[in-house]
Amino acid sequence: MPPATPHDNSPRTFLSLIDTDRLIRWSTAAAVVCVATVAAIVSYRHAFHVVRSYGEDGLTARVVPLTVDGLIYASSMVMLHSARRRTPVPALARWLLGLGIAATVAANAAHGLADGLVGALVAAWPAFALVGSYELLMLMVRNMGRASEGVSEPTQDVVREPARISLVPEMPSAASSNVG
Repeated sequence: MPPATPHDNSPRTFLSLIDTDRLIRWSTAAAVVCVATVAAIVSYRHAFHVVRSYGEDGLTARVVPLTVDGLIYASSMVMLHSARRRTPVPALARWLLGLGIAATVAANAAHGLADGLVGALVAAWPAFALVGSYELLMLMVRNMGRASEGVSEPTQDVVREPARISLVPEMPSAASSNVG
């Protein structure tokens, strides 16, 4: 039986591919939401404490951490927009994404620095988790847009027949054992 593709006439095969893709997308989105929620809360708290410890208070101390995550979000959205339109990503979006990531990692690491290198690494982890999970989701969204436009179709390698494994070696047939 040939490998299944979305172009097969078999409704069962096509639906199983769609259901699997949907499950992958939804489970990834759920994981990103969970990781991002925890990481965003912890990362915000770390950045808030760093901003306060350097003399800012009140409203400024509360909103400065949001500007960092907002910069990461806005830059990612510009990059996503460019990818979906198949236009070059503006250099400013790349630079600002890098700056936002560096700022959030630095603020989180600074929060834990009083506890040494390990403390800084542990404190920086939520920033890495937040940015990493978010960018993985953006990668999926970018690729989904391309696939739905017909740019990237699944290859023959997407779904394969199960391998047939025999625990007993095959005996040569009488026809193949005749020599001469």
